[in-house]
This record gives sequence, structure tokens and C-alpha cells, in this order.
Amino acid sequence: MELKKRNLVILFISFISVTISSRGQAIENPGEYMTAIYKARTEMDAKYMQYLSAAAHGRRARKVEKLRGEVLESINQCKYKTTDLPKYKGDNTLRQGSIDYITLCYRVFNEDYKKIVDMEELAEQSFDGMSAYLLLQEKVTEKLTEASEKLEKTSKEFAAKYNVKLNETESALGSKLDVAGKLNDYTNELFLIFFKCNWMDRELTTAMNNKKVNDVEQSRNSLLRFANEGLKGVDTLKSFNNDPTLANACRDVLKYYKKMAETDIPKLTDFYLKEENFNKAKKTFEAKPANSRTQADVDVYNKAVNEYNEAINNFNKTNNAVNKERTQQINAWEAAQKKFQDTNMPYYRG
Repeated sequence: MELKKRNLVILFISFISVTISSRGQAIENPGEYMTAIYKARTEMDAKYMQYLSAAAHGRRARKVEKLRGEVLESINQCKYKTTDLPKYKGDNTLRQGSIDYITLCYRVFNEDYKKIVDMEELAEQSFDGMSAYLLLQEKVTEKLTEASEKLEKTSKEFAAKYNVKLNETESALGSKLDVAGKLNDYTNELFLIFFKCNWMDRELTTAMNNKKVNDVEQSRNSLLRFANEGLKGVDTLKSFNNDPTLANACRDVLKYYKKMAETDIPKLTDFYLKEENFNKAKKTFEAKPANSRTQADVDVYNKAVNEYNEAINNFNKTNNAVNKERTQQINAWEAAQKKFQDTNMPYYRG
């Protein structure tokens, strides 16, 4: 079983569209100045929301690299536009605050998200790798959030200094970014619960293929423990926007892993023990010269052959059932992920 690649979902912070009430239309007017500073960033905001939407709706980070390049270009253009704006009557605080924020956004997309893309393949190979991958996304989000809050504080201080009345209303873009951030927190938590069991299932499968019974048993016990812990974790999560579908899908696949670890795997490992016993009986039987074998020897060997053949049939039946149900559960989980994202994640095409 091959896990389909995890879609990269990147957290972003919410922006506030500021409707500015002020007298006069001249550039010297502080309200008009704030509007100019804000408008210089709108294209940048829209472009990286487009990137977020593309990544969230089924396209891996590596496949949206071209779009990341477009985001970087829009950030550069945004910086040029902001740099071209003058200071306001010698006061450079708002202009510089916006430039600092734009500069940080460029570093995030040029450096941090490049690291995220580079980590994507390695993240699939271990639970620690996936945890580090998601943690990096969270750290990047924290960086953007802090920068956004700093810019918002600077904007409010500027408005207060020059008696500009701010009517703060959340923009359509800001609303989408806010939902995206909250959704990403929720889906990442569920995904990590799922991935922990899925990764251990792959370790177990490798041990099974190598017929390492001790490793199989260790992996089976770990899988059972992870499934039980995961089920408790899912039960503590509230539904997202009253939509429990993703949590339910996660719960279903964890129940499958629990059943497999408790019931199915012992049946499969029992076959390996019977196979080992058969090989010993076969070796003992064949070690005797044909003219020295008694009827009792033949009967014992034939019985071992029949038991082994029956064990093979039971193994194949159980193994096929396990693989079939695994495929069904993983497909259902991935379909639920896509539907959940499509339902709750705002589409944005700029």
C-alpha cells in the first residue's frame, strides 16, 4: 500500500481591509496616504491567497512552484510600489512598517517555503519527519502572524496620530485567509493522528514481507497503541464549522487499524510459525533415506503438508481481505480529505 502524497496546506494570517474616513482628497491627507499604502499590498495578498488555494485543493507544493515564483514577483512589485510612495510629511513610520512586512513576506516565500518544498518528500518517510514538516509550517505562520500584528499596530498608531477614523471591516480576502488558517490547524491535527498509524502500518508491512516475526509483533503492538491513542485524540476534537466528516473518516480508518492489529495480524503471523514448523518437518523427513522411512514418518509428513497448504490458503484469504479493506479505508480517508477541503476551504483565483 502506498500512501498518496500529502497535499501541502500552508497557514496564512488574516488581513484586515481598512475603510478610511477622512476629509479631503489631496495626497497630503493622512487617510488618502493610508489608502495608498494599503492598496500597494493588495495584489501581493491576492497572489499568495491564490497559491494557498491551489496547494490546498489537491496540488502538491512542488507542483505549484511556478505559482510560488509568481508570488515572489508580486511581492517585489509590491515593494517597488510602496518604496515609490513618499513619507507622510516627513513621517516614515507607516511606509517603513509596510516595507518591513513586505520584506519579511519575501523571505518567507523565498526561503521558508523553499524549505517546506524540499522537506515534502522526506516528510512521508517517518512520523518524526512529518511532525517536523508540519511544525515548520506552524513556525512560518507564527512569523507571518507576528509581522502582521506589528504592521496593524503601526497602522493604528499612525491613524491615531493624524486623527484618521478607521472603519475596520474584514475583506473577502481577509476572511478567506482567516478560514484557511483555522482549517489548516484542524486538518493538520487530524492528519498527524492518521499518519502516525499509517506510517506504522507501512513499517509492519515491511516486516511482514521480510518475514521478521519479532519485528511484526513490535510493529503490531505499536500500531494498536497508536490507534487507541488516536481514537481518544479524535474524540477530544470539536467538529470544524459543525462539519464532523473528516473526524469521522479519521475515526473509521483508526478503527480499521485497531481491528487489524488486534485480529488480522495475529492470524498472519501464525502462518509464519506454521511455515517454520513445516520446513523443519520437511528437513527432518528428507534427511532420512527413502528406504528408512516408516509409514508413521510418511503420515506425519503428509499431515504437515496438508496443514501447511491449509495455512497458505487461510493466509492468502486473510491477507487479501486486509489489503482490500486497507485500500478501501485509505481511499475513503483521502476522499474525505478532498471533500472536506473543497467544502470548507475558500477557493481563490485572484
